[in-house]
This record gives sequence, structure tokens and C-alpha cells, in this order.
Amino acid sequence: MGAPPKPRARKAPPGPPAWFHLGSLQRRLVLAALVFITAALVVAGLAIGLILHRFVRGQLDSRLDSQIVALVSGLQEGPDGSPRLDRDRDGPPFDRPRSGWYWQVTRGGQILRSRSLRDGVIDLDGSPEGGDERPRPAEGRGPRGEALILRVLTLPGPGQPTTILAAAPAAALQGPVRDALATLALALAVLGLCLMAGVAVQVRLGLRPLERLRGDLAEVRSGRRTRVPPKQPAEVRPLVAEINGLLDQNEANLERARMHVANLAHGLKTPLATLSLALANRPEPEAGLAGVVAAMDRQVRHHLRRARAAALGGPVRTRTELVGRVGDLAAALGRIHAAKAPTIAIDIAPGLAVTCDPQDLDEMLGNLIDNACQWCRSRVRVSAVVDAPHLHVLVEDDGPGLDAAARAEVLRHGLRLDESVPGNGFGLSITLELAELYGGGLALEPSDLGGLRARLRLPA
Repeated sequence: MGAPPKPRARKAPPGPPAWFHLGSLQRRLVLAALVFITAALVVAGLAIGLILHRFVRGQLDSRLDSQIVALVSGLQEGPDGSPRLDRDRDGPPFDRPRSGWYWQVTRGGQILRSRSLRDGVIDLDGSPEGGDERPRPAEGRGPRGEALILRVLTLPGPGQPTTILAAAPAAALQGPVRDALATLALALAVLGLCLMAGVAVQVRLGLRPLERLRGDLAEVRSGRRTRVPPKQPAEVRPLVAEINGLLDQNEANLERARMHVANLAHGLKTPLATLSLALANRPEPEAGLAGVVAAMDRQVRHHLRRARAAALGGPVRTRTELVGRVGDLAAALGRIHAAKAPTIAIDIAPGLAVTCDPQDLDEMLGNLIDNACQWCRSRVRVSAVVDAPHLHVLVEDDGPGLDAAARAEVLRHGLRLDESVPGNGFGLSITLELAELYGGGLALEPSDLGGLRARLRLPA
């Protein structure tokens, strides 16, 4: 008969990503990086915007100063002492009407102006000062009240001073700066996204050793490993050393606890065996004490098993494969019940294992299969079903079975529903207590074979 297909564990529904949780290191690191990167980009944007503004303003001032120098070089005195230019100084863009690019020369009530200014006059805010060696910035409005960027030079004279100014529209500064800042903002946004992607990858790669450490600990807990691999990043290595030290200490404590339990078992069982032999040859009234001694022996064995399995608060995380243990038990119990000659079918996929001490697993499965062989008519079936994180071992028979009330009663300590069948009544209760020590359990159900199904749940 070929091996049945290996049952597949049911996957738990995917939860939220690790960075979503409030206590996540990834969340903290990514959010901190987001805050600092955003702040850095905002500061960089403001600084670059200020630099761009000063650069464009410097270019405008240089152009206006060049126009003022050209006007100064062409300025002459008329026969009547009025100012005039030696030639036309209205080069582009000062020749376009109402363009905002203006120049104006003022001496007393006499005014020379660019064609773009037509009949308009540029009003300065405040009186010009004389004695300027270089053009200086000024504030004023155009003929239509528009905002202008002004440069003014005041030349002293024997009579009234001459004021020469050149103007550019405010849009000549704001437009290029605004266009440059829009491009800059887009570039900084792309840079910010790239930086955040890099931070996310860096955080994920940086925390990957912790994820591997979690997997290694899970394997230690399930019994696939005995120690956490020491080959770890330098930052994690001290933690791994402490964990392995704790595992070594627990193993040593557990070994000592088991030794104490073994010594206690020897110290109690030997006197009980001696007392039982002494009562075996006594008269009938005293021979009745043999049953009491036998009950005491069962109780001692039962609680010593519990003490061994519960040493240090829990069982050893040992990985025990099912197929081999069940096969050995079925062969041994088949010989014990050779008079009935039950057919014991095993339907367990290779590779299935439980986190359980081999002796405890033999104790639990031996009790269940022995009960099934005692009560079956001819057939016993042992199978396993994976229900992550547990594994269910099903032991079924085709016997008379039990009703719901009897199934609940039979798990009580030492209770036997049929005194005519050999046994002490502790098998199922011991199996239940051992399973609970491993975080599992035992349930009795009706079987489709017609008899009883014992469902033993253990950690996979």
C-alpha cells in the first residue's frame, strides 16, 4: 500500500505588515527617516530658492546698471543747459511700450524717458540722494501703478542734480524664480521618494537578521534545532550568546530535575514492590492490602510521570516523528493482543512530527492504541491530521463505542466503565494530563468505523 499524500497545514490569514504595528522597529525607523528627510528637503528647498532669488535679482540689477551706464555715457548738455542724449538709447526691451522696462532721466522739471514709458513718469518713493558712485536699488511705481524693480543713480551738478533710473517689471524676477522653484520642487520630490525607498530597503535589510533570529528561535522551540546558530551579525551575536546560554542552563536544570525524579521513583517504588511481595503470601484478610499497595503504586507512577514531563514548568522541545513510533507500538500491541488478532491500519504521512518527548509520546499513544485493541472487534485505525500549529492523532476502533455521557465520564481519574476488562483506569487520564502539559488535549468522539475515536492534539 503506497504512502498517502502528506496533509497540508492550513495557512493563517495574512496579517498587517510588520511596520504597521505601533511598536514596530521598522515603523519607527521609517517614520523617523521620513520626518528628517522631509525637514532636510524643505530646508534645502528654501535655501536654494533664496539663492535663486538672489541670483536672478543680481542678473536684473546688472542689466539695469548697464542701461544706466549707457545713459550716463550718452548724456550731454543742451544749449539751454537742459539734458539730452547723444543718440537713441532705446535698445530692446526698452523700446516696447508699457513693457515695464523703462528708463528715465530727470533734472529739475526736465525729463528724458524711454519710448516704452511714453508720456508716463516713474515716481520714486522718497527723494533721491546725490553723490552716488554706483547705482543703488530704489522703490517706486510705474505710470500705471505696477510694481517695478528700480536702480537709481544721482549725479551731482553745478545746478540741480541729475537722476537717472532704469526699471524692470517685477514679473521679470518672480516669473523665472517661480518656474525654477517649480522644477526644483519636482526634483526634490523625486529625490525624497528615492531617499525613502532607499531607507525602506535599508531598514528591511538591516532588520532581516532579527527575522532570521525569530525563525531560528521558532525552530529551537519546535525541536528542529537545539541551539541558535552562533553565526550572526556583530550586533546580534551577544543576544544569541545569551539565548544559547539560557538554553544550556535550562537543559542542565532539566537534567538535574529528571535525575531527582528518577531517584524519587526508585526510592518509592522499591519499598512498594517489597511490601507487595510481602503481602502476597499473607492470609486472606491481610492480602486485601495488596490492592491498596497496587493503587498506591499506580498513583506514584502516575504522578512521577507528570513530574518528569512538567520539569521546569514544561516539556522538552523535542521533535519526534510519528510514523516510526506508531509502527513500533502497533507491532508490540499486536503481539500482546494476538488472541484477538486486530488489524491495525496506519495512515500517517512520512515526515509528520510532534513537539513531544519520545517516552511521553509512547505513553500516550500506547494507552490509546491499547484501549482501541481491547475494545475493537477486529479493526483499529491510526491516522494524523495537521491543523497548524497543532497535529491531531486519531485512534479509532470498530468496537461498541460510548455515548456522550460515558465519553465524558471515562476521562475521570481511575474510572473504569467495565471492571471485567483488564486495566487500572488511569490510561486515558494519564494521556489527557500529558497532552495538556504539552499545550494539547484529548477528546473522545464517535468513529465512522462504528466505535470510538480518540483525538490526541499535540503541538506540530
